[in-house]
This record gives sequence, C-alpha cells and structure tokens, in this order.
Amino acid sequence: MSSGTRNRVALAAGLVLLAACTGPAGGADDGRVRVTVTTTHAADLVRAVGGAHVEVTALMGPGVDPHLYRAGQGDVRALVDADLVVYHGLFLEGRMEEVLEAGALERVLALTDALPPDALLASADHPDQYDPHVWFDPELWVQVVDPLVEELTEIAPEHAETFAAGGREYVEDALDAHAEAAELLGAVPEQRRVLVTSHDAFGYLGRAYGLEVRGVQGLSTEDEAGVADVRRLVDLLVERQVPALFTESSVSPASIEAVRAAAADRGWDVHVPEQGLYSDALGEPGTPTGSYAGMLRANAETVATALGGS
Repeated sequence: MSSGTRNRVALAAGLVLLAACTGPAGGADDGRVRVTVTTTHAADLVRAVGGAHVEVTALMGPGVDPHLYRAGQGDVRALVDADLVVYHGLFLEGRMEEVLEAGALERVLALTDALPPDALLASADHPDQYDPHVWFDPELWVQVVDPLVEELTEIAPEHAETFAAGGREYVEDALDAHAEAAELLGAVPEQRRVLVTSHDAFGYLGRAYGLEVRGVQGLSTEDEAGVADVRRLVDLLVERQVPALFTESSVSPASIEAVRAAAADRGWDVHVPEQGLYSDALGEPGTPTGSYAGMLRANAETVATALGGS
C-alpha cells in the first residue's frame, strides 16, 4: 500500500470514528456557522459571502500546493466539527476528495459541482478528468458563488440577506478585476502572448485573455517534467523569442530555473520576474493578493509587464 493510500485510509477511518463519537456539529460558541475549507480560494470566498456570521478554518494556507497536500489528524477534527465543509473538487485536492465524499461528514459542498461540464477544459494528461484551475476564468468562477450562498442560507436562514449581499459583492469585485486584467493583458503584443509557467495551471487564464499557455509540469505538480519537455519549451522560447518565464507561489522554482538555464545554453536570455504568479494558493490574508480579485490584478500586472504590455 502506498503512503498516499495509507494516508487516505487513516483519514477516512479517523473521520468515521470521530463523527460517531461527537455527533452533529452545533455551530461555533458565538453562534457563527463553522466552515472548514481546503484551499485559500475557498477560504476567501466563504469569508466574503459569510462575513461576520462564519468562522472559517482553512486546511491549506498561502504557499501550500493542494495537489501535494496530505491531511493530518488535526484536520480530522476541523472537518468533523464543521457545520459545512467546502472544497474545490475536480481533483485539485487529489484523492483527498474521495475521503470528503465518503459520507462521514454531515454537510459537504464541492464548489466546482456547480459548473457545466462543457465549460471545463479537459486534462491532456488525464483524459478522464478536467483541469481544476477554473478560478483563472472569472466569468466561470463566479458561478460557484450562488451554491455557497444557498448552503449557508439553509444553515443560518436568519442571515440570508447578509449572505446574498456578500455573494453579490464578491461577484462584482471579481468581474471588476477581470475587466482590469483584460485591459492589461490585451496590451501585450501578439508575438509575445505566450505564458510559460511552472505547471499547467493557467489554461483557463489563456482562454479568458487570449494567451497561449505552456507549463513545464502537467496539470498536477505531481506530474514531473522530463528532458524532452524542457527541450520542447526551450525550442518554443527561442523560436518565438518569448521574453519571460514565470514561477508560481506554491510550486518550487526549480523547473523554471532549469528551462531558463537550458535557454541560456541556446543563446536566449529569458527573464524570470522576482514576483511569481499566484496559482494554486492566494497570498497572505489581509494583503492585496490574499483576495481573489487582488490575485487576478497582481497576476495580470506581473504578466503584462514581463511580456511587454504597456
């Protein structure tokens, strides 16, 4: 049995045992709805919608790669104690979602269940799966808001107006940031509209803003890049004279540095901005990049500047 399988079995067993011992969640001591989320994107969304009426516990913090995350025993308590568990889905959290859907938890919401399959990008690496990085298309991502509003309203109907208003404000902020990002990225010259990143997380961004997207690794950071992958990317960089490569906040920069070094050996000096892109995790809470809209703006500014947009 692999270590990943052992981890899932142990987590599932812990959830079943603890749920049986503790019974249904009963809300926070101060009356707030207790919500346990997996990712920083989900945490930001729940806080925006729920406001002062939710207590949010995030299993993954800034800089944490959800593809590689391994839940611990402390996470079991947070999951069982929650009135609502919110996770992303589409296997962003890897096999952990099998545990979340195993039936031991009272109320679970997979955000991406709200999205129509024909709006999703297929995974080139895993034909039976979709690309989970849907937040990079804001017009698609805002469709996950209403199901969350509905779940919170069912749990705490006395706060229905607050949840609805929070949802509307979140959508408005997201679409405002989307418009700003479109303007910034629209200024990138046609021949430079190539985005090369650590892993293949930006397909939806490419679709939303008209960029060609390449990743050193696949959709999951568990998919390692080989020598042939690096060679193909270097060929692209040299032939198209792509001026920049981008690291990511939640992924090791090693693969990007390897591509840069290989390009230099071919006589092409490619720039890697000091500020990496925010991909599978937002920035620190309370900072501009700690919010979804702030992340969109920051990424657009970084990409547009490095690729020569004005």
